[in-house]
Amino acid sequence: MLKTIATTPNRPRGGRVIKENPHRINDKIRGVFQVRLIGDNVEQGIYSFQQAMRIADEQNLDLVEIAPTANPPVCRIIDYQKFLYAQKKKQKEVKANQKKQEVKEIRFGPQTDDHDYNFKLKHAIEFLKDGNKVKAYVFFRGRSIVFKEQGELLLARFAADLEEYGKPDNVPNLEGKRMTMFVSPKSQK
Repeated sequence: MLKTIATTPNRPRGGRVIKENPHRINDKIRGVFQVRLIGDNVEQGIYSFQQAMRIADEQNLDLVEIAPTANPPVCRIIDYQKFLYAQKKKQKEVKANQKKQEVKEIRFGPQTDDHDYNFKLKHAIEFLKDGNKVKAYVFFRGRSIVFKEQGELLLARFAADLEEYGKPDNVPNLEGKRMTMFVSPKSQK
């Protein structure tokens, strides 16, 4: 009895994923008669494809198609593995330098005292200085839902006090028993 093994196009029997190169290199460049050649040890200009391949072979480097949509396509003579390594390294650095923005929550009651309000305001200022968003909300318990106006005034006062450090994304809106408002940090220059 003969068994057939189904394989997907990018997954051979070994189970290893084959990644395709983002650029066409050397013999994979097809249908091109002339190329604009650039590189470190090359006189820049327009060459025939065969001549460009010969120059790359003489230097023991790869001919890499950088801009396939240009007329004629732009090719560079480089060591392709070093090029890919440098690109991965650059992407890692960019990713490491990115700051992930978090959302910090601050909860109020409809009748929050001044001392508690000021304490929470200081925390919100610190959060905004650190570059995080602040989600301020007033939670109404039980029958305290009748104090909706106090919740709106509290969040409006909160937004006004934070005006120097951030700007509100939206007006306070009531969802169920919560009245929420988001404040984004101002861009620091």
